[in-house]
Amino acid sequence: MRTAILREYGQPLDITTVPAPEPDPDGVVVEIEACGLCRSDWHAWQGHGEWNDDQVPTGQVLGHEPAGTVAAVGDHVERFAVGDCVVVPFSLGDGTCHNCRSGHGNVCENGLALGFEPDAPGAFAEQVAVPEADYNLVRLPEELDPRDAAVLGCRYMTAYHGLVDRAGIESGDWLAVHGCGGVGLSAVQLGDALGARVVAVDPSQAARDRARDLGAQTAIDPEETDPVAAIRDQTGGADLSVDALGIAETCQNSVRCLRERGTHLQLGLTTDAERGEVALPTDWMTRWEISFLGSRGMPPTQYGALFDVIAASDIDPGALVGREIGLEAVSDRLAAMGSYETAGVEVITSF
Repeated sequence: MRTAILREYGQPLDITTVPAPEPDPDGVVVEIEACGLCRSDWHAWQGHGEWNDDQVPTGQVLGHEPAGTVAAVGDHVERFAVGDCVVVPFSLGDGTCHNCRSGHGNVCENGLALGFEPDAPGAFAEQVAVPEADYNLVRLPEELDPRDAAVLGCRYMTAYHGLVDRAGIESGDWLAVHGCGGVGLSAVQLGDALGARVVAVDPSQAARDRARDLGAQTAIDPEETDPVAAIRDQTGGADLSVDALGIAETCQNSVRCLRERGTHLQLGLTTDAERGEVALPTDWMTRWEISFLGSRGMPPTQYGALFDVIAASDIDPGALVGREIGLEAVSDRLAAMGSYETAGVEVITSF
């Protein structure tokens, strides 16, 4: 099968042919019809994360937002059959640890991260193997096609889990979203669907326009206006604020724009500039009881709740798709992410 392999950090991926995977007894193989291209892929491609013992090794098949059709099934799999349309979460749990059993499989003690480690080759390929399929794999509703479902595979479900399960967003809340790439726009769309009043922050005019189209009441250019002051002027202080980019400026602005007892949600990962650490106004946060939450992915068991929200609100995850690309274009599009030249979510639909 054709696949794209990381050979050297920051250099074009190697488009090559490798043997197709076989399913484990408890796993399946999925024929990929669409796979999102995510900023987390860019971090991996750049070699980031060694400060957190989380650097993706060279030789890795990247890609962690796939949707497609089950092509082969292991002998012990009970819930899935060849031909089922599915989406594959990137957080793969073993289904048996105490975190998985309590509904937190995204932080499984023995979990794997699809596309980020050798034991879980990713989905920049024609096929991908999924371990412990009865626990990890998610069947798609009929109304979602694979291209749109690929949007859910990381950024959308990360935004949902963060907003709903971690931060407990409520209707009427003021939600500030700093950074309107894929995960930020997902937070904007979901926040609006859940009844929040959304303020989006991004220096890109195209990103701000898309955020307004997806439900943001206001979109702020941080290069023209102090976003902290602007958010406070409009809202009196956000109830919930999201750093969807992961640089020191957006993290600090997100914290500073909150009202008393507000909540900051960290979704973006840092770069070489921060190396995993950002200075915060801890005395001020203590004085006003500011909550700082981290969030990673989403347990596969929560997909049903996300599908219910999509169905009930009639929102369209596919509206986030800015471009469809082929496997050969992945390296160029990763490079474009480094200079913020991408818009919305880009999805590989040709392998």
